[in-house]
Amino acid sequence: MTTEPGGDDARTPATDAPACAEEIKPSRRGIYLLPNLFTTGALFAGFFAIVQAMNGHFEQAAVAIFIAMILDGLDGRVARLTNTQSAFGAEYDSLSDMVSFGVAPALVMYSYALKDLGKLGWIAAFVYCAGAALRLARFNTMLAVQDKRWFLGLPSPAAATLLAGFIWVVVDNRINLVATDWLAWALTLFAGISMVTNFRFYSGKDINLRRSVPFIVIVGIALSFTLVSIDPPIVLFMLLLGYACSGYIYWLRRHFGRRHGDKQSESR
Repeated sequence: MTTEPGGDDARTPATDAPACAEEIKPSRRGIYLLPNLFTTGALFAGFFAIVQAMNGHFEQAAVAIFIAMILDGLDGRVARLTNTQSAFGAEYDSLSDMVSFGVAPALVMYSYALKDLGKLGWIAAFVYCAGAALRLARFNTMLAVQDKRWFLGLPSPAAATLLAGFIWVVVDNRINLVATDWLAWALTLFAGISMVTNFRFYSGKDINLRRSVPFIVIVGIALSFTLVSIDPPIVLFMLLLGYACSGYIYWLRRHFGRRHGDKQSESR
């Protein structure tokens, strides 16, 4: 029997000391570099967008949000392909998304078009920011039970690039801002509310990159790159606007299809 260095009367067997020390020794786990590198890049792009908006460089801010979306799409896929998923990576990615696709688009849009609308302007920006936060929180809590083929609510990267695409189109084509500020207000509210709806948006997660595809698919991808290169701001914005409306269109098709089916069953 020996006395522990830290106690007056506490006595424990000598053989127990190493076991106790082993139990209280904190575990040190490393962090996977590759996927978190992409996440950090997306976070930097979102922060860079805010800085550029503060300096009045709105086109650079819009492009930075698009870059953040690309990097955010890569970090998850890289983690799955390299088997480097982790709880830390998931939390870090969620916090990065809030900055890049929640705070940054709201502040960029507010600085560009909404600040001249007074209270209605910052209220619309806040609705978008709150919608992004609620969208991310719901996504994290429903991750285990949600159908991976669909997003419930408009994904925050799509909502963010929808606002960024609008700004990019207006700046690139030198459209009169006075004629578009209310359109920007409506688009900001639309994006913010769409993120917290129960409408389904296609996720694309069922696409297997390791599976062979017909040759026509590669031709279609090449043609899509050509189409985007004609006028990137307009083409990208139209694609994003179509995706943002796809959830509503899908809901209408299901709703009226169900009603049509019920009428047919009643007629029988």
